[in-house]
Amino acid sequence: MSVMLTGGSGFLGSHLSKYLRSIGTPVYTPIRGSGLRNPHQSDFFLEDLSELTTAMLADMKISVFIHCAGVAHEKSNAAEIYNEVNTKLTKLLAERCVQAGVKRFIFISSVGVNGCSNNYPFEARDLAAPYDAYTESKYKAERHLRNVSQGTSMDFVIIRPPLIYGPNAPGNFLKLVQLAKSPIPKPIGSIINKRSFVSVDNLSDFISLCMTHPSAGNETFLISDGCDLSTSEFLIKISKTLGKPPLLMPFPVPILKGIACLIGKQDIVEKLNVNLTVDIKKNKELLGWVPKVSVDDALKSALKQK
Repeated sequence: MSVMLTGGSGFLGSHLSKYLRSIGTPVYTPIRGSGLRNPHQSDFFLEDLSELTTAMLADMKISVFIHCAGVAHEKSNAAEIYNEVNTKLTKLLAERCVQAGVKRFIFISSVGVNGCSNNYPFEARDLAAPYDAYTESKYKAERHLRNVSQGTSMDFVIIRPPLIYGPNAPGNFLKLVQLAKSPIPKPIGSIINKRSFVSVDNLSDFISLCMTHPSAGNETFLISDGCDLSTSEFLIKISKTLGKPPLLMPFPVPILKGIACLIGKQDIVEKLNVNLTVDIKKNKELLGWVPKVSVDDALKSALKQK
């Protein structure tokens, strides 16, 4: 089995390629010229993923295509960029995979396709509710993938992760790490919510299983560590792993929201306060998968160089 992985120079892709190679899986990774300092012998250079042709896929005898590449957090022309990269490029690659005889296309989407918050854990069978340009672009890509693969010999697997954390993780996890390091008291001790997280180790293990499991074909999965935590609980775990005092201060949430509104930070407080959890029982019942790495162990691995 030969695997092609996009996004190999990104956070998830770099960890996933290392994991797959560690278990003996041949992985081809298209990267830009400056994407990696020490490219693997099976990495190859492309200026743009649209240059990945059907002939190239066929010549490499790719049987599984894992699409991790994408863009997020764009500030200018966001909707246009999301549509071009997350939606149209996914459709183009799926079409070429079908033509090249690829057997399975694994697409890394986003839990945001299900919505931005919930009172009960999201399930994979729930109706989609994308809420911004980014999540809409991911949902459109999912629909294109289903349509392109229908009636062909290629099946698909869609995986919607929540916040992914691990060594050198960017984005919101990095912000939480920076907050944990800060010596300033944090007025979020009264926030009581529940959120799902997934370590890059557990996600890589799950993707590996989805590459070959016959029951994974044409299915959508949500993924997490199976241990939902409040924002405060997660920050406390990060702080303890770093050897720092959490310094969480109880503060009435309505007043905190009011102050945040006055200084233009209401979005940040809202994100800290809402619930966003997922149900992963489908993963266990259909694929026999359970998370192998605990949150505490995953944080030790993620923060050992911090």
